Amino acid sequence: MAYRKETGKIDFSLLIATLALLAFGLTMIALTGAVLSKTRFGDEYHLFRRHFLFGVIPGIIVMFLALKIHYRFWKRNALILFGLAVGLLVLVLIPQLWGMEIKGARSWIDLGWASFQPVEFAKLALIIYLAAWMEGRKKQLASFQEGFLPFSIFVGIMAVLIIAQPDIGSLGVITMIALVMYFLAGAPLKYIFLLIVSGVSSLLILINTSTYRKERLLSFLDSGADVQGSGYQINQALIAIGSGGIFGLGLGQSRQKFNYLPEPIGDSIYAIVGEELGMIGAVIIVIFYLFFALRGYRIAKQAPDKFASLTAAGITTWIVLQAFVNIMAILGLIPLTGITLPLISYGSTSLLLTLFSIGILLNISRYTKIK
Repeated sequence: MAYRKETGKIDFSLLIATLALLAFGLTMIALTGAVLSKTRFGDEYHLFRRHFLFGVIPGIIVMFLALKIHYRFWKRNALILFGLAVGLLVLVLIPQLWGMEIKGARSWIDLGWASFQPVEFAKLALIIYLAAWMEGRKKQLASFQEGFLPFSIFVGIMAVLIIAQPDIGSLGVITMIALVMYFLAGAPLKYIFLLIVSGVSSLLILINTSTYRKERLLSFLDSGADVQGSGYQINQALIAIGSGGIFGLGLGQSRQKFNYLPEPIGDSIYAIVGEELGMIGAVIIVIFYLFFALRGYRIAKQAPDKFASLTAAGITTWIVLQAFVNIMAILGLIPLTGITLPLISYGSTSLLLTLFSIGILLNISRYTKIK
């Protein structure tokens, strides 16, 4: 086997899939967000312009910048990134500084001219830090004191700070990413099982101690129990998807976007996809994410070292897992989480960090093993 040099080709299939999803998301936001923009800002293209200027353009720039930076740079700065992520998660909880509350969650830092969601940065920082820590530690990972305990502390620090916001959806995604990386690094299955049991127990406690989370769970178990309350969003989402049928109503022809479906360009955008493009369009989007997973895990498998492999696997898991959590929630297969659809949903912070992470993944692809 030989290794590609820095001038090696990137995985163009992954890049094309990324740009295709990005272009599709931009189109959906332009068509779906027009009503919301007109209602809130008196300008049909306000949200589209904001997403394009503060999300898409900077996102593409940082993606290509990350593509040019050797992936080992991130290992050398892994501890700094982890510390910065923890610091930002602490800052978001201090309203006297920059913490900002939206819809009952203190998940944003207000910079005055813009807002920033630290949990998105925390996902990438944890991936890089865990990959750096687990590289070359396969024997130690089998130890409770040297493997399981430190890993639990690293993930637990971020988990506690995210619970305090609270953002249970992001907590679930971060926890599952960490578990996948821990498993791929060679951790014993008994520790994986112990972490899963602990996680499920903690989730049940969190649900039981929050009226809002109880209502979300009940609306999932019986979506018709409170159609004007906790079950409103999922019912409207299912109406949108059902209205689309097999072929859809046509691009831009959604009826649910007219102030019926909450967050039509946010975490509910997949319902609009189903309404306008039907089952065929919705399935095509799923195929794109599956293709992204195939290329991402292929890069991880052929990566030149353990750090690159775990980082690639972590980034791929993050994007694909978040996509399927969003899709399953909109289809009523799991409770609604508020998690957005990567590369498609509106949201500058999420888009910037997602594209930046894909840039790192593409950089790793330049060094993958080839025959």
